[in-house]
Amino acid sequence: MAIDSLDKLCVHTFTTKPWSMDECIENYARAGVKGITMWRETYAGLDLAKVKQHMYDAGLAPVSVARGGFFCHTDKAERDAAIAENKKAIDECHALDMLVLVLVCGAAMGQNVQQNIGQIQDGIADLIDYAAERNVKLAVEPLHPVYAPSRSAINSMKCANDVCDALNSEWVGVAVDVYHLWWDHDLEAEIKRCGEANRLFAFHVCDFKEEPEHLLTDRGLMGEGAIDIPQIRGWVEAAGFDGFNEVEIFSTKYWSLNQHDYLNQIIEAYKAHS
Repeated sequence: MAIDSLDKLCVHTFTTKPWSMDECIENYARAGVKGITMWRETYAGLDLAKVKQHMYDAGLAPVSVARGGFFCHTDKAERDAAIAENKKAIDECHALDMLVLVLVCGAAMGQNVQQNIGQIQDGIADLIDYAAERNVKLAVEPLHPVYAPSRSAINSMKCANDVCDALNSEWVGVAVDVYHLWWDHDLEAEIKRCGEANRLFAFHVCDFKEEPEHLLTDRGLMGEGAIDIPQIRGWVEAAGFDGFNEVEIFSTKYWSLNQHDYLNQIIEAYKAHS
């Protein structure tokens, strides 16, 4: 099911990592991209008021900020520092008019899954009022199980939904990333469950290669791997999601290319395979 319009195309600034914040804004807009998700690394040290104005002047819609989270630590002082850092990220969202902060929730070696998930729930709970006051939603992003040791103890839609149920807040929802979730036999049902609770906050696309050279930095363009992206997009839309399709690709291969050529490839792959 090809996509003819770019109206719902958003690109993450980390997808075109070699570009500066200004270059991302200018080149996305020039290519017809409609939305932007900003990585904190891309705008670090910049005047956020100027970044926001540039974004609006270029005609891009603010989508989200990546990323917050990393709540799990064996040391309480480090957990407290994580909360402070997440509040800073929420402030950045507010300054940029971004309505969603994506959370990569973290995990700590030396703790079991239950301990990690407990710290994640506690950490998010500590942020809810702060985020609500700034009109920022918190999107839990389940990660592929291969990242369970240190990046996230939330490794399925069911787990993300269970955490959201426990927190029971309209400000806490889920970011569905096909790279991390395509393998899940219960994905359709859990996406439906998520939609029924009005907590589908984001949808990320790329592809999972048959034999990736690196599990973090060898993601594929849409259509380059095993994921049936149109099917999953259909499930997400059937569950009520009508937001942007966010292209999030980490790839040393694609970062080494001319980024204008690469962005053109992204657009063609998006239209043909998303």
